Amino acid sequence: MTAGMAPRLLIFGLGYSGTAIGLAAAAAGFAVTGTSRDSSHAGVPGIALIPFEQAGAALAEATHIVATAAPGEAGDPVLARYGEAIATAEGLRWIGYLSSTGVYGDRGGDWVDEASVPAPRSRRATARREAELQWQAAAAARGVALDLIRLAGIYGPGRSVLDEVRAGGGRRIDKPGHAFGRIHRDDIAGGTVAAMRQELPPGVRVLNFNDDLPAEPATVVEAAARLLGLPPPPLIPFETAVKAMSPIGRSFWNESRRVRGAETQRMLGYRWRYPTFREGLLAILGSP
Repeated sequence: MTAGMAPRLLIFGLGYSGTAIGLAAAAAGFAVTGTSRDSSHAGVPGIALIPFEQAGAALAEATHIVATAAPGEAGDPVLARYGEAIATAEGLRWIGYLSSTGVYGDRGGDWVDEASVPAPRSRRATARREAELQWQAAAAARGVALDLIRLAGIYGPGRSVLDEVRAGGGRRIDKPGHAFGRIHRDDIAGGTVAAMRQELPPGVRVLNFNDDLPAEPATVVEAAARLLGLPPPPLIPFETAVKAMSPIGRSFWNESRRVRGAETQRMLGYRWRYPTFREGLLAILGSP
């Protein structure tokens, strides 16, 4: 890379989180390119949009990669298509893979942290862990730094329990002790950009993007209703609610863990803007 040139970020997947990361990276001085199957993203300022199948040239110039795509039946879709190109991308120095705290599996409500050994149980979490290992092998072969960014439940403007409660949803399911963390979209962006700006040696680092207060979903729904000036939805016993759940919904409620992210914040030198759901929901309520 020529001295003085802006670092070049390629985002595979300009979805909800990927777009936020791209905007934050552009504001931080990165030249940002992203792939998307949705042509509406073409109007995002500061991000050049390209089709996924035409990312070869951008990849050859990239200094940083963020991969947001979920694994499919054939494994990670980015590595399936561009694994060889990543191995020969001369300017590449950092990869960030957006994974899930689901890879820790069920811990019966106990705590896990960045050093905890993954123990996925569900099919989706197992696929995520397999994709992590694929990215780990790719980064090792290329000799670059890899951050496995394990995301908790994602929320933010247009995608929060406030929207559900406004629409008459937001079921308040009663399952005491079933607490978990969340992460605001803007902290995904801020934390990822903080990681990209660090000069790291080759190797793998685990980052838990999880807020500081695990909370029961019923508590969050009640808080959202209170912010909206609405009565909280009725409390539904878990034994009743589970009968109408999808398999994915059941898998969520069948696992319980509390995730620490304090070490992640220390490593990044970045504190969550929204350390609990309370600050996050309040900010969303006041956003345009």
